[in-house]
Amino acid sequence: MAWVEKHGPGWRVRYRTPDGALASETGFTDRDTARDRARDIESDLRRGTFIDPTLGGLPLREWVETWNEAHDVSPTTRAKYDSHLRNHVLPKFGDTPLKEISRMTVKGWIKTLRRSLAERTVEDVVTLLSMLLGDAVDEGLIGANPCRRLRIDTGDHDERPHASPWQVRTIAQRCCPAMAVLVVTAAYTGLRWGELAGLRWHHVDLTRSTITIDPTDGALHEIGGRLQLGPPKTKASARTVHLPPFLVDQLTAHRAEQNERHQEHVFTGLDGGLLRRTNFRRRTWLPIIGGDTRHGWAPILPGLHFHDLRHTHKTWLIEDGVPEVLQHRRLGHRMPGIRGTYSHVTHVMVDAMLDGLQRRWERSVVTSTLEQGVTTYGGVDHTKIVCSQSAPTTAKKPISEDHRPAV
Repeated sequence: MAWVEKHGPGWRVRYRTPDGALASETGFTDRDTARDRARDIESDLRRGTFIDPTLGGLPLREWVETWNEAHDVSPTTRAKYDSHLRNHVLPKFGDTPLKEISRMTVKGWIKTLRRSLAERTVEDVVTLLSMLLGDAVDEGLIGANPCRRLRIDTGDHDERPHASPWQVRTIAQRCCPAMAVLVVTAAYTGLRWGELAGLRWHHVDLTRSTITIDPTDGALHEIGGRLQLGPPKTKASARTVHLPPFLVDQLTAHRAEQNERHQEHVFTGLDGGLLRRTNFRRRTWLPIIGGDTRHGWAPILPGLHFHDLRHTHKTWLIEDGVPEVLQHRRLGHRMPGIRGTYSHVTHVMVDAMLDGLQRRWERSVVTSTLEQGVTTYGGVDHTKIVCSQSAPTTAKKPISEDHRPAV
């Protein structure tokens, strides 16, 4: 039972908690408001949904400590959570009691985040806060999650670009030999950066034309500045990826070169060490994509990310009519629902897919005229020039689909 009584200049509600203890809520300015709250408490007590308001006084920062101890995630995910908490969530809500985090406050915070962060990052940060508050609801600390059904993605982000086979070949031609094979392998297998950077030769079977992504150490992760091998992104990411013939030839030649240095990993830095994504992006990828007068390179698909080669591979599979079940398997995704249960990959599907990828490569030959006229500044030959130096020259316009060679 709950009742109201005079308390100082206002009113308070008194009631018995489920364990029999006497509790009260104060701060009501008039009797009618206090009576309404008393009725709500009685209703919640009868239905077994009563939330002790004193529990919601726990600051979010203290709840995060408890939540972190119980939440089991991979080291990579843990590092991402810690970064979002440290940089975004705790500075805003760390000292706020759980019960005082309102929906309107969260919506205003999201609006602020969008001014300085990418849409995908905003989604990740808000999703983390929603997980924290959702678990607080399940623990009986608060009655509702203010992030529930909160629209995060506005749909305003631009569609990611994808490359043509000719553009992939041109990008590869601007790399030194080892990084050229890396780029081509990414575009023609759909492997993620971490899967490529962590790939070791004993997981490459050139006789069977396959690459295996190991479930325990099939990807390279960078955590707190340290590189370490670990599981790929998801359980479905542990898979076998089939290679078209031309790529087997390239990897065979690449392995012969690497055997002279007895390297364990397929793709390494110039000193034989593990690849760091930031170093590759700064030293190799951005000059190739954005154009570099020192090497005589015009821009090609400015804004293209290395991960967009994975989008590129997916697009090619769709264009070639590859069955959806094989698309999911090849990219390391789990096919949802009944289709995933009753659809299966066959050798016929794989052979047809590899034939299509082989034809794409063969059609991507760049003519010598195009190399001199469009892909370079001032007619400077760009092939493998990334490993050397050349004099600056004047600029020409970017390469686009309108300048692709006839096939």
